[in-house]
Amino acid sequence: MSDAATIRKCEGLGEMQACFALQKEVWGFSDAELMPVRVFVVANKIGGQVIGAFDGEELVGFALALPGHRNGHSYLHSQMLAVRQQHRNGGLGRRLKLYQREDAIARGFELMEWTFDPLEIKNAYLNIEKLGAIARRYNVNQYGITTSPLQGSLPTDRLVAEWWMKSRRVEAVLGGNGRPAFELKASISVPGEIYEWKGSVSTRQHALDIQTQNRKLLTSAFTDGLAVLGYERNAAGEGRFLLGAWDEKLGY
Repeated sequence: MSDAATIRKCEGLGEMQACFALQKEVWGFSDAELMPVRVFVVANKIGGQVIGAFDGEELVGFALALPGHRNGHSYLHSQMLAVRQQHRNGGLGRRLKLYQREDAIARGFELMEWTFDPLEIKNAYLNIEKLGAIARRYNVNQYGITTSPLQGSLPTDRLVAEWWMKSRRVEAVLGGNGRPAFELKASISVPGEIYEWKGSVSTRQHALDIQTQNRKLLTSAFTDGLAVLGYERNAAGEGRFLLGAWDEKLGY
């Protein structure tokens, strides 16, 4: 299934307000946790990105990014990517990321970063296998406990995705050749039942136990110099982080 929505930069206050509304629809945050309209407006004016997916005149997805600078690199931090429920699983999220990449490279950026929940199997697979990002940093409870039902009242642990957009690794993945091979040093699993466990008060402790265990394993691996370079999913719905030594020749 493919999505025929049109991808373009958002323009004008009305489209920024539509992004704000879609964010609330997708994540279900309380008003206090929503990214205000003014952030979308400012991002558009200071060199960030507000990119929308439109089905006719209707906004059905968006990506929001802000400019940043660290360790001598200017980069874009992709803060949000949202897709309306009925437009998911058709490749629209990936198309939004590819538009972000095209626009970023045209403006001289080589690195884009974003964070993602290590327990979200589909998202991890997209980031690592379909986009070619790597991960070697772990942020514990980054946003605190949020009101979004998607988080299941768990700590908001996040992996930092690094997308070196002009690297050989990314170009190979986007060109359909798959990620470069690497020597597997460690693997860390996420059970397919994690979504069910997060969604029920009676089983939420199981999800928290997995989160706590994987937090320790990932942070220890990163301390040892490893990085997430691959991700597998099996027929049972289980996800598996694949870690190896990061080869800078493939990344920069």
